[in-house]
Amino acid sequence: MRTARLGPAERAAALAAMAERELDVLVVGGGVVGAGTALDAVTRGLATGLVEARDWASGTSSRSSKLIHGGLRYLEMLDFALVREALKERGLLLERLAPHLVRPVPFLYPLRHRGWERLYAGSGVALYDAMSVSSGRGRGLPLHRHLSRRRALLAAPALRRDALVGALQYYDAQVDDARHVATLVRTAAAYGAHTANRARVVAFLREGERVVGARVADVEAGGEYEIRARQVVNATGVWTDDTQALIAERGQFHVRASKGIHLVVPKDRIHSTTGLILRTEKSVLFVIPWGRHWIIGTTDTDWDLDKAHPAASSADIDYLLERVNGVLATPLSRDDVQGVYAGLRPLLAGESDATSKLSREHTVAHPVPGLVVVAGGKYTTYRVMAKDAVDEAVHGLDTRVAPCVTEEVPLLGAEGYRALWNARARIAARTGLHVVRVEHLLHRYGALVDELLDLVAGDPSLGEPVAGADDYLRAEILYAASHEGARHLDDVLTRRTRISIETFDRGTGCARECAELMARVLGWGEDQVAKEVEHYEKRVEAERESQRQPDDQTADAARLGAPDIVPL
Repeated sequence: MRTARLGPAERAAALAAMAERELDVLVVGGGVVGAGTALDAVTRGLATGLVEARDWASGTSSRSSKLIHGGLRYLEMLDFALVREALKERGLLLERLAPHLVRPVPFLYPLRHRGWERLYAGSGVALYDAMSVSSGRGRGLPLHRHLSRRRALLAAPALRRDALVGALQYYDAQVDDARHVATLVRTAAAYGAHTANRARVVAFLREGERVVGARVADVEAGGEYEIRARQVVNATGVWTDDTQALIAERGQFHVRASKGIHLVVPKDRIHSTTGLILRTEKSVLFVIPWGRHWIIGTTDTDWDLDKAHPAASSADIDYLLERVNGVLATPLSRDDVQGVYAGLRPLLAGESDATSKLSREHTVAHPVPGLVVVAGGKYTTYRVMAKDAVDEAVHGLDTRVAPCVTEEVPLLGAEGYRALWNARARIAARTGLHVVRVEHLLHRYGALVDELLDLVAGDPSLGEPVAGADDYLRAEILYAASHEGARHLDDVLTRRTRISIETFDRGTGCARECAELMARVLGWGEDQVAKEVEHYEKRVEAERESQRQPDDQTADAARLGAPDIVPL
């Protein structure tokens, strides 16, 4: 099948096409659920549109723990159905849908008590493995194993000897969440969906009680489009209540935001060959391998301030450092923290006062004719949420529509990935790139790697690393703008790459080089390049300032000191 470019010309054409002819389904919200819904709808043969007010995955879906997992703690809550469903989805992503983006990761669970804890925790992890295998999708991961203290310390020498009496080791999976969402959007576009980011829904179109489409503002070029659709799906996550307010109807449920923050530290600060999972008084804490880094998270606190830019306070950072330092032989300090990011979980409200106890189940509703709402859930089960949302929309189409096929639809880059991985040494020899560079590209683009290599062949300077962020090639910056829908410098440094959290300067040192590369595709002049760099530097400084503040209110005020949209 053909791949799809999400460049500036394709975006303009998509907006025009959506306004020209009535769609079967218009999806509002470009996070993982919205992107998954667009892919589900278009692969059933429905005329489909997808609009996102900011950038793809710019909300919750780029700020997760980067895990594809069943959720061990939900077993403790006896939520077996959710765990079984998530484990099946984990297996599908690993084996068929996105093997280039999703990969296994080991975790060590330190045991603090002799006897009963090994039995209790071991039974839970054994059930976790059994549910994975019984789903028919768990055979690609090793089974858990019990470790003595000596063997656990060999796997994770960073642990204090008195922090454990033994350990369990099990496997889950991880993903670059924002890259996965961008790939979902491109896959939907490859099957014929019309997709546009920086396209904000400002009103719903009504005929009597029925919703018949949306008025969409082009945030980039100005102007508005009336996009008519037989069914509209609201998949806006933590913004669900705000979007529902546009139809002036009281929702059937509410979505409550829970803030989770994560720290990123260099790999050499924690000497371990495995990730860690630690129990805290409120939830669990993960130490997750992430290339040349570790991700440490997360918190779980109520948030009712700015949803677009949730801020991590000094208290949040101290909380994570204190908890992880409780088990490390060499404690981490603030100086070890390269990056910090905060995200909001969309939790269905009304079941508990504590956000850590709210449901991760999802809900689909049809509050008024023509409008479907999908909310809640967790990242791993996005495909199931999308299927349920489209099933609900189909009820309102009065047309025979094919059933969901996304279990059988690999994402772009998946087909042929394993063969290319086996040939990575030959690719390196042919292109002159180091085999480590080829592996990096295969992990990010899969079988689309040839599109990157063609850029390098045409301009060898694109095969050089980005100055100050040498994990990434210059070609990747250009490709983000030409093929992956990046419209601003912030999109590239925080989502198409992870430079904003993987470098101590948070990307300010390479901002101009990256902006000049994007300018080749987006037609920016020197004035716009300067604006993009200035905006990004202000964003970084506002985030740094927020992370020095003592609480959520002051952190939020500091973060809002930087403007959101760069004027074109």
